[in-house]
Amino acid sequence: MSLGPNRKVVLAARPEGMPQASDFRLEEESPASLEDGQVRVAVEVVSIDAFIRTTLEEVSYHPSVALGGTVMAFCAGRVVESRAEGFAPGDEVHGPMGAQTLAVVPAMLVQKADPSRAPARAHLGVLGATTGLTAYMGVRHVGRVEPGEVFVVSAAAGAVGSLAGQIAKLDGARVIGIAGGPDKTRYLVEELGFEGAIDYKGEDVAARLRELAPDGVDVFFDNVGGELLDVVLDQIREGSRIVICGAISQYHGDMSQGVRGPALYLRLAERHARMEGFAVTHFADRYGEAEEALAGWRSSGEIRLDEHVEKGLENFGETLRMLFTGGHTGKLLLEI
Repeated sequence: MSLGPNRKVVLAARPEGMPQASDFRLEEESPASLEDGQVRVAVEVVSIDAFIRTTLEEVSYHPSVALGGTVMAFCAGRVVESRAEGFAPGDEVHGPMGAQTLAVVPAMLVQKADPSRAPARAHLGVLGATTGLTAYMGVRHVGRVEPGEVFVVSAAAGAVGSLAGQIAKLDGARVIGIAGGPDKTRYLVEELGFEGAIDYKGEDVAARLRELAPDGVDVFFDNVGGELLDVVLDQIREGSRIVICGAISQYHGDMSQGVRGPALYLRLAERHARMEGFAVTHFADRYGEAEEALAGWRSSGEIRLDEHVEKGLENFGETLRMLFTGGHTGKLLLEI
């Protein structure tokens, strides 16, 4: 088999603040030899997720990318060569393959997609661990949303936030999304059916939240952290649950040196509330349950996840930056 070179995105410099295109470098290398138990995958789509930013730090909760190392990302593609039982050329697969064109990975790290059920790229979005499964676990098993409750979600027009809001709505909650800009708030209300939306860029969030939820907030699904977390904490009800999914506002510095935590955490004690953080991997035993539910809702049209697609591996740095500047709606993907 004649293979072209592997093109890969490597970390050229650790970002100082917002990631810059210059923090990454595109390199070419000859195709690596394939060993027993490995597959070679022609990567077609790269998932642009917030966790990628944390891996660029020298000390990270997720495995840190070394300088000169291939940037980690979840991807979808097709097997072009296999030395692993159960995998054959042409199989659609998805998994953590890194930002590159020809990934050689242990077969145990990737999963085959069933095209009759959903294409491989759906496993980066609605059925993806970093997106759909994360939203499902946060709503169902951490927030434990009940019918009639007020559910507020930050970064609500993003992939996880938009799905979390839709799942909470299916569970009977009254959903309020916080997003940046009037186009996104219109999208949340008119397209996704949220009961209310707040433009944090153009509105007084605290005042609008009091208007939309005069009796307080029952569940807050937080993807942003920082000052916004305090704003919502000040308006929680007794017995409320704060779901800490992420803190994208804090991902622009050396997190090993600390991040801005909530100043109003005593509202938890005053209102007999709880704050619980999670990662989707904490619920690995419930992946099957989540995938079945999400696949059903996707098929029936009860949930949707729009895609914002950029093209070209050389644009990885700019596309990652877009994730933090609010330049997209829904799932951000990079097609190679």
